Amino acid sequence: MKLGVYNAILHDRPLPEALKVIADLGLTGIEINTGGFLPAVHVPDMDRILESDAARDDYLAIFEGTGVSIAGLNCNGNPLHPKREIGEKHAEDIRRSIRLAHRLGQDRVVTMSGLPGGEPGATVPNWIVNAWNSAALDVLDYQWGVVADFWKETDRLAADHGVKVALELHPQNVVFNTADVRKLIELTGATHVGVELDASHLFWQQMDPVAVVRELGPLIFHAAAKDVRINKENAALYGVLDNSFRRLSPEENRTNLGGDEWANEWPKDSAWDFVALGRGHDTAFWTEFLTALQEVDPDMAVNIEHEDVSLGRIEGLEVAACVLKDAAAAVPVPR
Repeated sequence: MKLGVYNAILHDRPLPEALKVIADLGLTGIEINTGGFLPAVHVPDMDRILESDAARDDYLAIFEGTGVSIAGLNCNGNPLHPKREIGEKHAEDIRRSIRLAHRLGQDRVVTMSGLPGGEPGATVPNWIVNAWNSAALDVLDYQWGVVADFWKETDRLAADHGVKVALELHPQNVVFNTADVRKLIELTGATHVGVELDASHLFWQQMDPVAVVRELGPLIFHAAAKDVRINKENAALYGVLDNSFRRLSPEENRTNLGGDEWANEWPKDSAWDFVALGRGHDTAFWTEFLTALQEVDPDMAVNIEHEDVSLGRIEGLEVAACVLKDAAAAVPVPR
């Protein structure tokens, strides 16, 4: 497997410096953000690369001799957002990322399935958490129709370009668990849409990432190495769906998610937190996780995503890389 880093945490520095950080960690891959919720900081000339062979070759030359190569593109966003200025932009980012992957000799694009509004004319997404009533199922029926139309079309584009699109099973999307994946494939007949197995969002839903890998098998295209710690005392009081987030003001440092939407501040007494690898689940778990992924695809890319706010950018990557490399070294050699 190719072990690397998702580059969003290194957007504070130029691409050559980011590559050196990754190489110094003893890792060999970089998953590059190409739009969606975040700007494509490390691909500033994307339009030129899509049109010009010289621009493409100049971009690829940046990686030569670094020991680090591109290990997928990432444009996580909401391509089905009912606000056109968000949904249409994120959808086009996915299409453009597919074309860019083909230009760069890549065959993996990571994104999310998306979340529409609850009915035609809606202006905000509607995530049905527990569809115990008939009206909620009506919403889901409408949303699945939107999802199926979009992903049928996108699957055709991906197939035409020899690219596989890996969906992160992220809550606040229509597709966020194994049943949803199966339903998406059944509705669309997709051959080039599957899963990016990010264990973190499965952990806090009380899912077993290893069981999910073995259940979905060849539908797993890509993986993220990201951990979660359940804060048991808080989870016992608030549950893992706690919504005690704080809205950040324009005067505060905040991240734009598209249009007029911004990331909120994480709950103070959180039920769970994103943490560096090893701080939620030990090396033995990550060895089992990598072993399961290897059974699906020995060449799969597994990239660290660092969102542990208690650790600095480099410090967090160092902690995660140490655990990931130790886990990889303990994976049994296939017979």
